Amino acid sequence: MNLSEHFTLEELTFTDHREFDNTPNDEELANLIRLAFFLEDVKKLLGNKPIIVNSAFRSAEVNRAVGSSDKSQHRRGCACDFRVPDMTPDEVVSAIVNSDLPYDQCIREFDRWTHVSIPNEENLKPRLMSLIIDKAGTRVYA
Repeated sequence: MNLSEHFTLEELTFTDHREFDNTPNDEELANLIRLAFFLEDVKKLLGNKPIIVNSAFRSAEVNRAVGSSDKSQHRRGCACDFRVPDMTPDEVVSAIVNSDLPYDQCIREFDRWTHVSIPNEENLKPRLMSLIIDKAGTRVYA
């Protein structure tokens, strides 16, 4: 099922932890639709390069299985971890941070992928937080 032109429900709910149900409820699905449209804007910003989704929505069971916080925006369908062929995570984060896109968080994670999120509710103002997370810890992206 397409949520937007280039993003499907299947790719935004895919998990290697197939033993757990990863079906979003109505509120989570609405958030995933908002996220898909935001990802369309990211795709356009990056010159229409492919966005390879590693992880987006995570049910409580999937989220626990990957060792993530229950407060993760992935739980609400508001976050996506992804890679872009021929671009480093630093290039992707830099492009998003230096754009006018209304991201909530943009994180270079372990220099292997980019995490981007939208506000947890449609009417909330985006925080525009840019971070780096790696073995050295968490710090502001500069």
